[in-house]
Amino acid sequence: MLYREELIFSQSVVTTTTQPTPHLLLRTDSGYRRLLLTGGNCWTIGRSEDNNFVLPDRWISRNHAMLQYMESGEFYLIDLGSRNGSFVNSRRVSIPVTLHNGDRLTFGQTELEFYCPPINHGDNDNDDNSSGFESKEFTATATLHVRRLISVLVVDIRNFTVLTRQLDEKILSEMIGTWFRHAGDIIREYGSWVDKYIGDAVMAVWIHGAEETDSDEMLKILQALDAMHKMTSDLYNLYPLPFPLRIGAGINTGYAMVGNTGSGDRPDYTALGDTVNAAFRLETSTKQIGKDVAVGKTTFQYLSSLGADSTVFGQYTVNLRGYDAPALAYACSFDDLDAFLQQKKMGSS
Repeated sequence: MLYREELIFSQSVVTTTTQPTPHLLLRTDSGYRRLLLTGGNCWTIGRSEDNNFVLPDRWISRNHAMLQYMESGEFYLIDLGSRNGSFVNSRRVSIPVTLHNGDRLTFGQTELEFYCPPINHGDNDNDDNSSGFESKEFTATATLHVRRLISVLVVDIRNFTVLTRQLDEKILSEMIGTWFRHAGDIIREYGSWVDKYIGDAVMAVWIHGAEETDSDEMLKILQALDAMHKMTSDLYNLYPLPFPLRIGAGINTGYAMVGNTGSGDRPDYTALGDTVNAAFRLETSTKQIGKDVAVGKTTFQYLSSLGADSTVFGQYTVNLRGYDAPALAYACSFDDLDAFLQQKKMGSS
């Protein structure tokens, strides 16, 4: 087996960790197996050998579902467009859902139980185990104090609530899972990773140099976004959707605190701060502006060096939720973005 596991028989399992270890419990012909959720913050499940947890069930898709640990301490289950669906407590899930201790997960004909017991510090404040846990947690969170220049991309599916009311639940689940899987593949291809899955949206982070970035890195972000737009449009040809699927996006560049957060052996590399918050607000502002993509002032300055001037990104004054004063945003349509990238491609050939 490719996954890290503990085979459980009648004897008790002795553990040396002071923090309860999250795991999936899988029933097999030879007993129960614990599939440990350690050593990272993302685990894939499916029949294919490239998954973290390989399950030999013919009703399971090659890449069926994914578990992701967030810096908040929550675990998300994300269906990856599986044909037969992912179920939590017998309910099919079509968007990322938060898991709770004891939830029953069903993939194909395979059932697992999710365990993430609450942390028990013990009755004695001076207990060695308790102090050991606190020490590990401090070590993990202390690394967050690294200030780096980053770019944050937030991509949201438009009119998703309307879609959920008009589309069959099974088709919706397959479609949104496919979108999440392809979005992750595209973002990885262009040098980043999906930092967060949020309902019908994803957030990705590009970490630049300590002081500045170069035009090639900024170009990759635009190329990733353009590829996601085309992938999203193609889903209309794959699924019987009531209307073409569209996305909106916000990009913001600035400084943020980045590093491992979380506790114990499940650190989560992420970014925090106003740069991240503003990226979400910029994405929302595209609905005010009537455009597809909005970028912040610093992002626009970097893109200007690539030739993406005001003929590509128009300047707008927007009210960002949670901010006292209006802000400048630079926005364009996907047609404008694609034309600019085609021009860049022709110029470099």
